[in-house]
Amino acid sequence: MGPGNRPLDLEWLEDFLALAETGNFSRAAEARAIAQPAFSRHIRALEDWVGVELFDRSAHPAALTPAGRRFLPLLEAVLANLEAARIKARAAHDIAAASLRFAATHVLSLTFFPRWLAGVEARLRLGPIQTMSDSSHACEDLMLQRRVQFVLCHGHAEVPGRLDEAQYPMHQISDDVLLPVSAPAPDGPQPLHAMGQADAVPVLAYSEASGLGRIMRSRMRGVFSDTPDATPALPGGVAVVFTAHHAVLLKTMAQEGRGVAWLPQSLIADELRSGALVVAGGEEWNVPVEIRLYRQRAEMAPVAEALWELTAAAAGRVL
Repeated sequence: MGPGNRPLDLEWLEDFLALAETGNFSRAAEARAIAQPAFSRHIRALEDWVGVELFDRSAHPAALTPAGRRFLPLLEAVLANLEAARIKARAAHDIAAASLRFAATHVLSLTFFPRWLAGVEARLRLGPIQTMSDSSHACEDLMLQRRVQFVLCHGHAEVPGRLDEAQYPMHQISDDVLLPVSAPAPDGPQPLHAMGQADAVPVLAYSEASGLGRIMRSRMRGVFSDTPDATPALPGGVAVVFTAHHAVLLKTMAQEGRGVAWLPQSLIADELRSGALVVAGGEEWNVPVEIRLYRQRAEMAPVAEALWELTAAAAGRVL
């Protein structure tokens, strides 16, 4: 095994510095609190690793060879950088431990989360906050990988997700409803596309990665598949003409008259008031959903535990 392949023990580097400072094997070994024979073996092992002698043992006191003098400042720089790396890593860990890390679905990060967070901050000093916005499936991944402390998403009691199956603690912190909506017809406030029309209804659907899509496929099995269900029958059926996992994108497509989309009321309240979108079906087509906050199962930082206790006290109502 050549010198470059030998394992290196960091203790040897500290031994080298002690001997370079004292020039005496006995005093250096004493300073390092090890027996002199073991200390001498460490110095020899380091020289074997480097591939050259670092000390002139014939001199009294022991002196650095030209190779040793070149090695010394470089080694001091390496050890200083290692110590700096250790300090910075610990500082980064402390900052992360003191911060709150949320994953929120796209739609809730744009609508519900800022308002809810403001209510929490009025009651609790939170400190640094990190938020990641993604699809429901990606948010679940972040929780399962322990990269976030909390996940904010929509849910339904009869449609369990992966976090439910893994028994992650959850609070319902508000509620919402998916409404079938369409752009208005050119000649009035009636929907351009409506559930129950004679022709097939063009539907703007959620993708597989969307939690809202998972809920819709479960609650509307009789509409979007051949599986019998209690959902109302459609004379002309439906035709899925567009698919995405962003509710905001489906909202834009609905406003452009491309079809009917089931969108969270929290997302389209302004559009419903202004008439930019109109409800495209009766109440039997509405899908009630919950706004949920999931947490890690293990104990979290004190500020995260305090937030969870606050949401427990306010579960079921918006802070």
